[in-house]
Amino acid sequence: MNAVILDTDVIIDILRNNQKTIRQVERFSADRVPCCSCITIGEVYAGMLPKEEKLTQKFFQSLTKIPVTEKIAELAGRMKFFTKTHQLWLDDCLIAATAFENQSVLVTKNVKHYPFKDIEVCRVF
Repeated sequence: MNAVILDTDVIIDILRNNQKTIRQVERFSADRVPCCSCITIGEVYAGMLPKEEKLTQKFFQSLTKIPVTEKIAELAGRMKFFTKTHQLWLDDCLIAATAFENQSVLVTKNVKHYPFKDIEVCRVF
């Protein structure tokens, strides 16, 4: 899939109308399908205020959502187990495994959450 997977921090910036992030994401996704992991949906809803729900739902409707498959879950577990250089959260490993499995670029504001050599990570500021 020729896709760009948006990390949770990037989606939050977009929902807060951060124009700098929006412009950078538009550049990264010019010739790619904008996507997110279903894990990101859970992360966003976990911190969403009630007044933000309609905008959030509308935004997620505009993205292709990639579910966590058994293969992605297994790969994420292995990534977490074998990566000792940084305190990794399983949700970040699931997002990274989604990018790997779909041969997609992962766009994030925090590259240290993704210390994996086998995925392409692009940073927005």
